[in-house]
Parts: sequence; structure tokens; C-alpha cells
Amino acid sequence: MRILLCNCNSPPSLSLTPPQKPPPSLFPAAAVWTKKTLITALSGALSLTLLVSSPSPALSSDSPPFQPPRPPQLSTPLPDRCNEEEEEQLQNKVVLKPEFVTNEEIVQEAWQIVNDSFLDTGRHRWSPQSWEQKKEDILGTSIQTRSKAHELIKRMLASLGDPYTRFLSPAEFSKMGRYDITGIGINIREVPDDTGSVKLKVQGLILDGPAHTAGVRQGDEVLAVNGEDVVGKSAFEVSSLLQGPNETFVTIKIRHGNCGPTQSLEIQRQLVARSPVFYRLEQVSNSPSSVGYMRLKEFNALARKDLVIAMKRLQDMGASYFILDLRDNLGGLVQAGIEIAKLFLNKGETVLVNNRTASASEIVASALHDNCRAVLVGERTFGKGLIQSVFELRDGSGVVVTVGQYVTPNHLDINGNGIEPDFRNFPGWSDVSQHLLKCNLHQQG
Repeated sequence: MRILLCNCNSPPSLSLTPPQKPPPSLFPAAAVWTKKTLITALSGALSLTLLVSSPSPALSSDSPPFQPPRPPQLSTPLPDRCNEEEEEQLQNKVVLKPEFVTNEEIVQEAWQIVNDSFLDTGRHRWSPQSWEQKKEDILGTSIQTRSKAHELIKRMLASLGDPYTRFLSPAEFSKMGRYDITGIGINIREVPDDTGSVKLKVQGLILDGPAHTAGVRQGDEVLAVNGEDVVGKSAFEVSSLLQGPNETFVTIKIRHGNCGPTQSLEIQRQLVARSPVFYRLEQVSNSPSSVGYMRLKEFNALARKDLVIAMKRLQDMGASYFILDLRDNLGGLVQAGIEIAKLFLNKGETVLVNNRTASASEIVASALHDNCRAVLVGERTFGKGLIQSVFELRDGSGVVVTVGQYVTPNHLDINGNGIEPDFRNFPGWSDVSQHLLKCNLHQQG
């Protein structure tokens, strides 16, 4: 759906369904405060079928990578054309500060986000008519305090009957920073040009963040990261290249606007990036073969890159097979799950799962299983087949909204059901090979 779900080189089994309704207006003309920021897509969408709500066309990123002096706001996207006067006007546009936002406006902003983005999967109590009536009921009264506004938002979201759509206090929202996808306070989108090629543009940036302070502006094109040309790479790949430990530096080459000068900027990251990957080499009993064991704790922006490093090192150490341990992995970034599943789609492997294997973990497990690339060992998975996005409200709080759902490549609905493993206990390697062979023969037949 949005930038984190965009995947131009998906495996053959991935097929996205079109939006279910026309795209909403991102910035309604009624008021500037209705700007909203999509911070992160949490958990869920490598599947044969992805159902999404209508996408907002402009904003997508992960949570703020640091604690700014005021809630981060995204500047207005630049038009994709050469017009220096318009670009300057947009860059200088004043963004309202939280203290100028009324309690009523905060509640209406949350209402509008749900109205534009919430996906009704048929299991909720939502309808366009009832939701419109709720706005009239709530905003017909005076909201005296900010805490009262937050309480009204909580009740409003609870009325949807969706356990995953919820309110985040400013303190809770700030913790979402661990899902930052660049570490320098920008998000990137893939923009096709007139020649049919794709440019990587700065979709949004956190005001006063590292990139903004260094001179990056909305609409700039990213050309290289640490001297590496990024032409042909996906937005997610480039975002991962920008990642690194807190307070380290990354050099990016950008072109300002669409026809401006190029510039190389050294930017200090402001994010503590922890590797989610643990790996070791195991010797197979009564066999000369070795197995590369990799445990993935969460699907963050470092997951794919660190997993590739682990696989390469294990192969150099002599690993003939891989075990991917997803037990107790509750999910994370959707695109990270998609990218990791692609790593294994050409191999036969083993995936360990349990009842706390959820969301993005279930994406990977089902994609590999249904494509006959892995056997699942352990317990039935948790069963979360819905996708959430996190939106920032203008006072630094946020709302988590269900915006999509996924099913497995074999068209099974995971949500509430989970995935049944092939084996409860770890099988012999010959059993794994036979199981995958039967699976492939069944698909071909």
C-alpha cells in the first residue's frame, strides 16, 4: 500500500489487490491542522492477496528517530516538476505548532484519519454512516481539556470493535522511534519519471531532524549513500543503507528539487540501532553437513541487512542448510518481512514457529511454506492477519489504525486462525526434503 509496502520486484506469488475506494484527500481544505503523518506500517503483508484501505498518496515513514524539542511534523510534499518559485513557497510554509491546535481539532483529526484509512474487514461494527454520526455526536460538545480529548478518541476508536485500532499517548508514541527506517529523520518514496525510470525522492522529513538540519529538503532526489550509487534500488533498500548505530555518520548525495544542483552531505544518525539477528553454526548429528541457525527477534529496518550478513558468514563457515527461528517474534515492519521472505524463496529451509510467532513473522512463514520453500516446525502461530499504520496527531499523540489484511499464498485467512506447522518436533533432514518434494509435485499437478 504505502511506501513501506511498495515492492517493485516482488516474487511471482505476490499479488496486490487494487484499492477498495477512491483515494481520500490527504489535506482537506477545511484546515491546515488536518495534515496527518503516516509513521509506520506495522506487521503484515507478504501474501498472495493484500487487501488495503484507500492509500493516502503522500506521507509515509517510520517513527521519529530521536526526541525532538517538539512533536515532529512533515513538511508539505513538493510537486514533481521544476518550478523553483513554487518549491520555495512550499518549503517556507508555516506549520502550526501543537499549542495552536484546539482539543476539538485533535479529536476531529483522529476521526478523519479513521474515516480515510480504516479497513472494514467485515468483523467490525464500523459503517460510514455510523462513523459520520459519531463525529456529529462528539464534536457537538465542548471539550475543555486535552485529557478529555484523548479520552474521547479512545472511546471513539473502541467503538470500532477492532482490538488493533487504538490511541497512543505522546509518551507511547515517542517509543515508536525504534521503527525508524533511516536514522536521519527522512522517508523516501519511488517516483517514476517521464522516461519510465524511477527516482528516489525525499517524501517527508522531520523538521529540525538530522537530515533537515544538514540541508536536505522535501522533494530532493537521493543519488548515492556512502559513495554507493542507489539507481535501481528500492526505497526500502536505500533506507536500510542509511541505517546505522547512534551518532555515527552517513554521507548522502542528493539533487535538490528536480533540476537543482547536486550536493554531498554528511549527516549524523540519531538512533540506537540494535541488530535483531543472532546466528551460530550447528553440526548435524551423524552427518558431515552443518546447519546455519539464525534467530530473528523482530522485523526492524536492520533485519534484512543483518540477516544477509549472517547467511553469508554461515555459508563461509560451511552451512549447507538454514534454520530460521521466528519463535516469540511478534512482527514489525511489513516491508522488512517482504524483503526477508524473498531471500529464502529460492531455497529449501526450516522455519521454527510457536504461538508467539505473529504478524510479519506469519507473513514470512506462510510465504515460504506455501511456496514449498520451507517446512514449519513447532506450534500453531498466533494468528494476526491485519495490518496497522501509526499516524501522528498534532499534539504529539497518535492513533494506530487497521488499514489492511493479508491471506497466505494458498488463500488462507490467518487472522484469528494462525498457521498449523508441518511438524511438532524437529524432523530429520530426509523428512524435510521429502516433504518439500511432495509439496512441489502437488503444486505442479
